[in-house]
Amino acid sequence: MSFNIFVCRFENGEPATLDMSAAHEVLGPYAVAPDPETNFLLVCTAEGEEAGVYFHNPTGITFNRFGGGGIMDLLAVLLRRLDAVLVVPGGPTMIQRDEDRELLPAALRDEWPVVVARTGAEIDRAIRAS
Repeated sequence: MSFNIFVCRFENGEPATLDMSAAHEVLGPYAVAPDPETNFLLVCTAEGEEAGVYFHNPTGITFNRFGGGGIMDLLAVLLRRLDAVLVVPGGPTMIQRDEDRELLPAALRDEWPVVVARTGAEIDRAIRAS
């Protein structure tokens, strides 16, 4: 898919800091073309599925040109590790637990669908349904 999706954390409706070192720990084993100057990382699964990942310190990570079950599974692991949500512009915001809904800004919570998606397959289905 060639659009952007965003990994974010929220506390009390406000952006919260992501643990970027944990993000690098999760994604690092899949890195094939890191560019520290631009905070870009190209990740690739064993099946050859790729995603461009941009680190926007300290509160956001963008995935671009992503696809495939392996990338979605990797994204699910990242969301769990960072206790983060996935924001799909014009689509759903994906949370890990129902209670995470209260952490979101009102605009995300009230104006767009919010769905619980814990696995790569659930994330993929939610994106495709939007």
